[in-house]
Amino acid sequence: MDAAQQEATARARELQRNWYGEPLGALFRRLIDDLGLNQARLAGVLGLSAPMLSQLMSGQRAKIGNPAVVQRVQLLQDLAGQVADGSVSAAEATERMEEIKKSQGGSVLSNTTTTTSSSGAPTVKRVVREIQSLLRSVSAAGDIIDAADTLAPTHPELSEFLRVYGAGRTSDAVSHYQSHQS
Repeated sequence: MDAAQQEATARARELQRNWYGEPLGALFRRLIDDLGLNQARLAGVLGLSAPMLSQLMSGQRAKIGNPAVVQRVQLLQDLAGQVADGSVSAAEATERMEEIKKSQGGSVLSNTTTTTSSSGAPTVKRVVREIQSLLRSVSAAGDIIDAADTLAPTHPELSEFLRVYGAGRTSDAVSHYQSHQS
Protein backbone atom coordinates (compact mmCIF):
# COMPACT_ATOMS: atom_id res chain seq x y z
CA MET A 1 0.00 0.00 0.00
CA ASP A 2 1.46 3.37 -0.97
CA ALA A 3 1.46 6.46 1.26
CA ALA A 4 -1.66 7.94 -0.36
CA GLN A 5 -3.60 4.70 0.17
CA GLN A 6 -2.40 4.49 3.79
CA GLU A 7 -3.51 8.08 4.38
CA ALA A 8 -6.91 7.42 2.79
CA THR A 9 -7.36 4.30 4.92
CA ALA A 10 -6.39 6.16 8.09
CA ARG A 11 -8.86 8.95 7.22
CA ALA A 12 -11.64 6.41 6.52
CA ARG A 13 -11.02 4.73 9.88
CA GLU A 14 -11.10 8.08 11.66
CA LEU A 15 -14.41 8.90 9.97
CA GLN A 16 -15.72 5.50 11.04
CA ARG A 17 -14.62 6.24 14.61
CA ASN A 18 -16.58 9.51 14.48
CA TRP A 19 -19.67 7.99 12.87
CA TYR A 20 -19.83 4.59 14.56
CA GLY A 21 -17.76 5.01 17.73
CA GLU A 22 -14.90 2.83 16.47
CA PRO A 23 -13.40 1.62 13.18
CA LEU A 24 -15.73 -0.86 11.50
CA GLY A 25 -12.97 -3.47 11.22
CA ALA A 26 -12.76 -3.69 15.02
CA LEU A 27 -16.54 -3.58 15.44
CA PHE A 28 -17.18 -6.30 12.82
CA ARG A 29 -14.37 -8.54 14.15
CA ARG A 30 -15.89 -8.32 17.63
CA LEU A 31 -19.34 -9.24 16.27
CA ILE A 32 -17.80 -12.18 14.38
CA ASP A 33 -16.08 -13.40 17.56
CA ASP A 34 -18.96 -12.73 19.96
CA LEU A 35 -21.66 -14.27 17.77
CA GLY A 36 -19.59 -17.12 16.29
CA LEU A 37 -19.92 -15.91 12.70
CA ASN A 38 -17.62 -15.75 9.73
CA GLN A 39 -17.37 -12.73 7.43
CA ALA A 40 -19.71 -14.18 4.82
CA ARG A 41 -22.42 -14.91 7.41
CA LEU A 42 -22.03 -11.45 8.97
CA ALA A 43 -22.34 -9.86 5.52
CA GLY A 44 -25.50 -11.90 4.89
CA VAL A 45 -27.13 -10.91 8.19
CA LEU A 46 -26.29 -7.25 7.62
CA GLY A 47 -27.49 -7.28 4.01
CA LEU A 48 -24.10 -6.35 2.57
CA SER A 49 -22.08 -8.07 -0.12
CA ALA A 50 -18.96 -9.85 1.15
CA PRO A 51 -16.71 -7.46 -0.84
CA MET A 52 -18.48 -4.41 0.65
CA LEU A 53 -18.03 -5.79 4.17
CA SER A 54 -14.35 -6.37 3.43
CA GLN A 55 -13.94 -2.81 2.11
CA LEU A 56 -15.58 -1.37 5.22
CA MET A 57 -13.42 -3.53 7.50
CA SER A 58 -10.18 -2.61 5.74
CA GLY A 59 -10.95 1.10 5.57
CA GLN A 60 -11.22 1.19 1.77
CA ARG A 61 -14.74 2.52 2.34
CA ALA A 62 -15.69 4.75 5.25
CA LYS A 63 -19.47 4.82 5.44
CA ILE A 64 -22.32 2.35 5.44
CA GLY A 65 -24.66 3.94 2.93
CA ASN A 66 -27.86 2.14 3.90
CA PRO A 67 -29.47 3.25 7.20
CA ALA A 68 -31.15 -0.17 7.54
CA VAL A 69 -27.70 -1.81 7.56
CA VAL A 70 -26.54 0.63 10.26
CA GLN A 71 -29.55 -0.38 12.35
CA ARG A 72 -28.78 -4.07 11.79
CA VAL A 73 -25.22 -3.44 13.03
CA GLN A 74 -26.64 -1.85 16.18
CA LEU A 75 -29.09 -4.71 16.69
CA LEU A 76 -26.24 -7.22 16.34
CA GLN A 77 -24.18 -5.26 18.88
CA ASP A 78 -27.06 -5.43 21.32
CA LEU A 79 -27.51 -9.14 20.62
CA ALA A 80 -23.79 -9.79 21.20
CA GLY A 81 -24.09 -8.02 24.56
CA GLN A 82 -27.09 -10.17 25.48
CA VAL A 83 -25.20 -13.34 24.53
CA ALA A 84 -22.21 -12.16 26.59
CA ASP A 85 -24.31 -11.46 29.70
CA GLY A 86 -26.13 -14.78 29.35
CA SER A 87 -29.61 -13.34 28.81
CA VAL A 88 -29.77 -14.88 25.31
CA SER A 89 -28.69 -18.44 24.46
CA ALA A 90 -26.72 -19.37 21.34
CA ALA A 91 -29.86 -20.94 19.85
CA GLU A 92 -31.90 -17.80 20.53
CA ALA A 93 -29.10 -15.68 19.06
CA THR A 94 -29.25 -17.65 15.81
CA GLU A 95 -33.01 -17.11 15.67
CA ARG A 96 -32.64 -13.39 16.38
CA MET A 97 -29.98 -13.03 13.68
CA GLU A 98 -32.51 -14.33 11.17
CA GLU A 99 -35.01 -11.69 12.40
CA ILE A 100 -32.33 -9.00 12.15
CA LYS A 101 -31.45 -10.15 8.62
CA LYS A 102 -35.09 -9.72 7.59
CA SER A 103 -35.51 -6.31 9.25
CA GLN A 104 -35.96 -3.45 6.83
CA GLY A 105 -34.98 -0.61 9.13
CA GLY A 106 -37.51 1.91 10.36
CA SER A 107 -38.17 2.31 14.05
CA VAL A 108 -36.16 -0.37 15.78
CA LEU A 109 -37.37 0.84 19.15
CA SER A 110 -40.74 -0.73 18.39
CA ASN A 111 -39.13 -4.17 18.11
CA THR A 112 -39.09 -5.15 21.77
CA THR A 113 -37.52 -8.55 21.22
CA THR A 114 -34.12 -7.05 20.41
CA THR A 115 -34.12 -3.63 22.03
CA THR A 116 -35.14 -4.20 25.61
CA SER A 117 -33.52 -5.36 28.79
CA SER A 118 -34.84 -8.31 30.76
CA SER A 119 -37.10 -5.87 32.63
CA GLY A 120 -38.81 -4.96 29.34
CA ALA A 121 -37.46 -1.39 29.23
CA PRO A 122 -35.27 -0.17 26.35
CA THR A 123 -31.62 -0.20 27.43
CA VAL A 124 -29.88 3.17 27.81
CA LYS A 125 -27.23 2.10 25.31
CA ARG A 126 -29.93 1.12 22.80
CA VAL A 127 -31.70 4.47 23.14
CA VAL A 128 -28.40 6.34 22.83
CA ARG A 129 -27.40 4.37 19.73
CA GLU A 130 -30.79 5.08 18.18
CA ILE A 131 -30.29 8.82 18.74
CA GLN A 132 -26.74 8.61 17.36
CA SER A 133 -27.90 6.64 14.33
CA LEU A 134 -30.61 9.16 13.56
CA LEU A 135 -28.28 12.16 13.85
CA ARG A 136 -25.56 10.48 11.83
CA SER A 137 -27.98 9.47 9.09
CA VAL A 138 -28.96 13.13 8.72
CA SER A 139 -25.49 14.65 8.64
CA ALA A 140 -21.78 13.86 8.82
CA ALA A 141 -19.93 14.33 12.11
CA GLY A 142 -18.03 17.39 10.83
CA ASP A 143 -21.26 19.13 9.86
CA ILE A 144 -22.80 18.31 13.23
CA ILE A 145 -19.77 19.80 14.99
CA ASP A 146 -20.07 22.94 12.82
CA ALA A 147 -23.74 23.24 13.82
CA ALA A 148 -22.81 22.72 17.48
CA ASP A 149 -20.19 25.48 17.22
CA THR A 150 -22.80 27.82 15.73
CA LEU A 151 -25.27 27.07 18.54
CA ALA A 152 -22.74 27.17 21.39
CA PRO A 153 -22.93 30.92 22.21
CA THR A 154 -26.73 31.04 22.45
CA HIS A 155 -27.74 27.44 23.16
CA PRO A 156 -24.87 25.69 24.97
CA GLU A 157 -26.93 22.69 26.11
CA LEU A 158 -28.19 21.96 22.60
CA SER A 159 -24.66 22.41 21.29
CA GLU A 160 -23.38 19.87 23.81
CA PHE A 161 -26.15 17.44 22.84
CA LEU A 162 -25.21 17.64 19.14
CA ARG A 163 -21.54 17.26 19.91
CA VAL A 164 -21.97 14.28 22.26
CA TYR A 165 -24.58 12.33 20.28
CA GLY A 166 -23.74 13.44 16.76
CA ALA A 167 -19.97 13.14 16.84
CA GLY A 168 -18.98 11.55 20.16
CA ARG A 169 -18.38 8.04 21.38
CA THR A 170 -21.30 5.89 22.49
CA SER A 171 -19.86 5.57 26.01
CA ASP A 172 -19.75 9.38 26.38
CA ALA A 173 -23.31 9.67 25.09
CA VAL A 174 -24.50 7.01 27.58
CA SER A 175 -22.88 8.98 30.42
CA HIS A 176 -24.50 12.19 29.17
CA TYR A 177 -27.90 10.49 28.91
CA GLN A 178 -27.65 9.04 32.40
CA SER A 179 -26.57 12.37 33.90
CA HIS A 180 -29.72 14.01 32.50
CA GLN A 181 -32.18 11.41 33.83
CA SER A 182 -34.20 12.41 36.87
